[in-house]
Amino acid sequence: MDISFLGGPAPQRGVGVVAPFDFALDRELWRWVPDDVSLHMTRTPFVPVEVSLDLARMVSEHETLGEAVRTLNAIAPEVIAYACTSGSFVGGIAGERAMCEAMTWAGAVPSVTTSGALLDALAELGVRRVALVTPYTVSVTRALEAYVAEAGVTVTGCAFMGLTRHIWKVPYRDVADMARQAVPSPGSADALFISCTNLPTYDVIPQLEAELRIPVISANQVTMWAALRRLGTPAVGPYQALTDPSARVGPAVPGPVGPAVAGPVGPAVADMPGVGDAPDTEQQQEGWT
Repeated sequence: MDISFLGGPAPQRGVGVVAPFDFALDRELWRWVPDDVSLHMTRTPFVPVEVSLDLARMVSEHETLGEAVRTLNAIAPEVIAYACTSGSFVGGIAGERAMCEAMTWAGAVPSVTTSGALLDALAELGVRRVALVTPYTVSVTRALEAYVAEAGVTVTGCAFMGLTRHIWKVPYRDVADMARQAVPSPGSADALFISCTNLPTYDVIPQLEAELRIPVISANQVTMWAALRRLGTPAVGPYQALTDPSARVGPAVPGPVGPAVAGPVGPAVADMPGVGDAPDTEQQQEGWT
């Protein structure tokens, strides 16, 4: 069979991705990527620590980032993306910017992080009030709230799952349930952000946008959107507000939000024993602030 007429393969543009050692959703990242772009993945070294602020600091150390980026230099990506939300917000806005500088210095190409991409996405959508969903514990969730507030965005509601491991196993059903807790009524937020690159979100975004009548953005989505934007290439996605301007809607029409999916509903953080008095206490339970 003569295949010389094909002439391919077509030229590919590369996005280097640095992810934590426990990242399990490579396939989800690829779903936002057009055919002429390739993802080149590398992971930070394993450390025996569960998901926490300590882990976030370990997987975002500049030396660790530099070594990871240098492993990608041989394949010459055009942009580097650090795919971890907590690792990029744990140091605040200044810490996130320093991470980008460290990666750019190691790779000599533009760099983005998930948390920096989050702020860019909120600005792109004109969001001043955001609701949050996280799989984290109380202390990690509060660090995200502080990061968003530092950027001048008001957090109107926040539902969290209290997980310290196996986050990639959370089903869409639970993500949707937490989203409805974080946005209890139409108009209560300008957008919803679902945090953590290890939390599956791709297929649930259009459903939640249709139900909540606001843009719904997720950690993996904003990471790929920001990295591809550096290439001048749009991310692909099925009718999502961030990737498709035609999917952006106006203010929510007053009315009931869809019924919550059956599942555990956590208590308000203010009602949790000890949370108000000890904000750094790890709470291994579901809840919402």
